[in-house]
Amino acid sequence: MLLSHDPSWSQGKFTIARLKYRGGGDWYNDPSAISNLLKFIREETLIDAADDEVKINLLSEDLYAYPLLFMTGHGKIIFSNVEVERLRHFLTNGGFLYADDDYGMDSSFRNEMKKVFPDKEFIELPFSHEIYHSHYEFESGLPKIHEHDGEPPHGYGMFHEGRLVVFYTYSSNISDGWPESRVHGNPENVRIQALKMGVNIVVYVLNN
Repeated sequence: MLLSHDPSWSQGKFTIARLKYRGGGDWYNDPSAISNLLKFIREETLIDAADDEVKINLLSEDLYAYPLLFMTGHGKIIFSNVEVERLRHFLTNGGFLYADDDYGMDSSFRNEMKKVFPDKEFIELPFSHEIYHSHYEFESGLPKIHEHDGEPPHGYGMFHEGRLVVFYTYSSNISDGWPESRVHGNPENVRIQALKMGVNIVVYVLNN
């Protein structure tokens, strides 16, 4: 079980921890994304969500205070050996990582995750998986939020002892739909689909 050292979490306020990483990738992009998702969570569920994200790295003392890590970006990701061990321990002791490719981090992310779990592979989740039905119904899997080379959206999972510990969305860019519409020009109906999928991820994590 994860240990909590964070006052807001211990008092019942849920938030999402954005993962800071090295390598040059823009881990910080779309700064309003998570606060907008948390607002949507407060409005649409019974989850007592905080107003904003926290930003941490894998060596932070507060890593284990947050059940859900989120990472995104367009570029290279580098984990040190210590960070690899830290992430492995976090994920195998109750933590969850949601990674959303913002076009450009796929190869680097997969390489780093291979260091974390050398014996595991990403598996494309079937549309029947609970993450697509935990709160809202996504009968056809991930919604398509942002165009990346004309590919369909893909949702990949990595499992440890039967538990989904990493959810990786590729060619969907769910988090591009969380900021205000003026940021990426997404129509409101597309933004709502992205926010709903974000809710599903959070609900799934808190129930599993």
